[in-house]
Amino acid sequence: MGDAREMLRELCMAMPGAVEKLSHGEPTWFAGGKKVFVMFADHHHDERVGFWCAAPAGVQEELVGAEPERFYRPPYVGHRGWLGVYLDVEVDWAEVGEIVEEAYRMVATARLVAELDALRTDTGER
Repeated sequence: MGDAREMLRELCMAMPGAVEKLSHGEPTWFAGGKKVFVMFADHHHDERVGFWCAAPAGVQEELVGAEPERFYRPPYVGHRGWLGVYLDVEVDWAEVGEIVEEAYRMVATARLVAELDALRTDTGER
């Protein structure tokens, strides 16, 4: 799962002001070094590999309900609407990139979101 961790790391670190730290023994990414937006989950209370991330209201229920083989309600933070995404299945990395960006937007400061929007405008994305 090293490749999945590296792909996730690349997506997370592409966010303005993203900082990686170990939290609970797992790589975790913070917006502006302060608020968690993604946490890698390697065999955390099960035999699966994935990540947990902040998600807009209703997204967790929608995705878990539609594709439980790819998405799950993570322990500890699932009750707050966070989304779990399995990485030990076939992964659509473009979709994961969108999920990571949305998680970032959920917790980042307005200044950091403006930086991200400026990056997207400069590169013609979003």
